[in-house]
Amino acid sequence: MTVQESPAAPFAVGTFATADGREFAGLVAGDRVVDLTGSGLPETTRGLLADWAAALPRLTALAAADGPRLDLADLRVLAPVEPRQVFQSGANYRTHVIDLAVAHRSAGDPRTDDEIRADTAALMDRRAAEDLPYVFTGLPSAITGPYDDIVVPDWVAKPDWELELTAVIGKEAYRVSEAEALEHVAAYTIANDLTAREAVFRRDMPEIGTDWQRSKNIPGFTPLGPFLVPSAFVGDVTGLTVRLDVNGTTYQAESTRDMIFGIARLVSYISQSARLLPGDLVLTGSPAGNGMHWGVLLQDGDVMEGSITGLGAQRNRIVRKAG
Repeated sequence: MTVQESPAAPFAVGTFATADGREFAGLVAGDRVVDLTGSGLPETTRGLLADWAAALPRLTALAAADGPRLDLADLRVLAPVEPRQVFQSGANYRTHVIDLAVAHRSAGDPRTDDEIRADTAALMDRRAAEDLPYVFTGLPSAITGPYDDIVVPDWVAKPDWELELTAVIGKEAYRVSEAEALEHVAAYTIANDLTAREAVFRRDMPEIGTDWQRSKNIPGFTPLGPFLVPSAFVGDVTGLTVRLDVNGTTYQAESTRDMIFGIARLVSYISQSARLLPGDLVLTGSPAGNGMHWGVLLQDGDVMEGSITGLGAQRNRIVRKAG
C-alpha cells in the first residue's frame, strides 16, 4: 500500500489541504484532484452529501471534463467528511466476536477455549435469529485523517485496531425500512476504530457493562478515509476484503461476508430510534484479526496500513505520549 492510494472507482470525493493550509472539498480521479471551490457545487463534502442526488451527476460530468487539476501527491488528505453523528456497530462479525470472547475471558472462567467458542457461536446464532444489531454512538472529535499520526495517551495500556467498512449517509433517514435503507447511503469509506482494550469493561460496575466513551473516543482514535467512494461504484458490499497490516505483517484479511447484519439492516435499525443526517457515519464492525486475538498490541512507532477493496488505503503511525 502506498501512503496515498487512489480509489479504484472512476472518481471519489474528499477533503484536502494545500501546502499553505487552505482546506477544500475535491473530486479525486486517479492521482489528480479537482478543487470544487468556485465550481457552483457545495464547498464541503457534507454539503455535497446534503443534496447528493443533485450533486452526483454534476460530479460525474466534472470528472469527465477537461479543466485544471492538482496532483494528489502535493496535497494533504484530511478526513473526508465532518459528521454530526457517528454510529458504531459492535459484535457484528461472527469470528471476531468469538475471538474476543476467548481473549477477554475472566480469570475464574472454568470453560476451555473450545467451550467458550461454542457458547459464543450459539449466542451469535441467537442474535441473528432475533434480528437485533448492537449499536452505540461515537464522538466526531475522535476522527482524524487517513494518514495522520495517532497519539496514544500514556494511560492506555492496550491500544488495539479494528478496521471497518463505513457507510456514509446522503439522505436523511428516520424510520426507514430495510428495503429502502440503501437509498440513504451515498458512499462508503474506511474507518479504523481504535480501542483501549483495558477500558472496555467496567470492572468496578460490571452490571453497567461496556464503557465505549472511555475506550474508543480518545481524540484521533478513529482515522477516517481516505475518500468517499460513491455507493453506485461500490455495488454489493458483501465479499469485500478488509485488510490491516502492522509494520508489514498482515493481521486482518477477512471478508465482509462474515457480517451478522448487513448495511441495510444496520441503517434501518438505527433509523428506528435516531434520525440519520447527511454526512453521518455508520461503522459496520470489524472482522477477525484484532490485536487481542494475536497477542500483539500497538507500540510507539508502529505503522498501521489498512485497506478495503475499492476504497483506497490508510496509513497511520502510532505515537505514544508520556505524561
